[in-house]
Amino acid sequence: MESWKKNRLVFLVMSAPGSVWLLLFFVLPLGIIWVMSFGTKTSIVDIEINGTLANYIRATETVYLLVIWKSLWISGLATGFCLAIAYPVAFAISFASPRWKAALLVAVILPFWINLLIRTYALIAVFRTRGFANFGLEWVWDTLWLDRLVGPFEPLPLLYNNFAVIAGLVYVFMPFMVLPLYATIERLDKSYLEASLDLGASQWRTFLSVTVPLTMPGIVSGIILVFIPCLGSFLTPDLLGGTNAQMIGNVIERQFKSANDWPFGAALSFLLMYATFGALALRALVAGRKQGMEL
Repeated sequence: MESWKKNRLVFLVMSAPGSVWLLLFFVLPLGIIWVMSFGTKTSIVDIEINGTLANYIRATETVYLLVIWKSLWISGLATGFCLAIAYPVAFAISFASPRWKAALLVAVILPFWINLLIRTYALIAVFRTRGFANFGLEWVWDTLWLDRLVGPFEPLPLLYNNFAVIAGLVYVFMPFMVLPLYATIERLDKSYLEASLDLGASQWRTFLSVTVPLTMPGIVSGIILVFIPCLGSFLTPDLLGGTNAQMIGNVIERQFKSANDWPFGAALSFLLMYATFGALALRALVAGRKQGMEL
């Protein structure tokens, strides 16, 4: 393929529609919100842009720092569970026969065909006090005659708490972890695994010393694709967590809607964005140093 520098006009024509779209519907709105973060709410509908940092200073108050910290560890736990579940799933799909591989991939992406709101309400039906989960546990309880030995089954509080939020985030974002892992494992040279086993390494040692390092790009990509959306999620915590498991996304959503304090909501949004960009830059720096050491 010829260099784009030799056909700059063709390159500009081909890239113009996408560039204009990104500029009008991504960069420009984002810039407006960024400028708004340095403003002050003067009335219900009026905002004065005066270059103040009061919104960012307000975001460092203890109540908001606690919500941010809670959002970080909930997102981290959800990402960890996604990784623990998705890794063997991706391996199973990669080593499956061609006849089953396509069907398994469709099963992974099938939730994308259903609206997120519908899927979240389905989880409410599963986790509520008289939901499918408690009905199943009650059936097992009665089948094992525990009702006679211990007493009647007491429904577990599975909804409107941190457990429900983490379970909901894992359910929603699992495909984003499976797909990059599958793509990396599919390209993995299986002869390395066979060589490790032939040289006397155990299955566990081969997994830790060969498989994990070779699939690290997929692991890192999956973590980024899951952790960042989890951190900014507000629908799942709102419906499954209620008032007991609010995350920073819920706080931002309230600032733009019920509180009508757009400058402060903009400041909170960009604080998350700054943190995300910082983490991505740190990851790129570490990856660059590793490549330099290998060279």
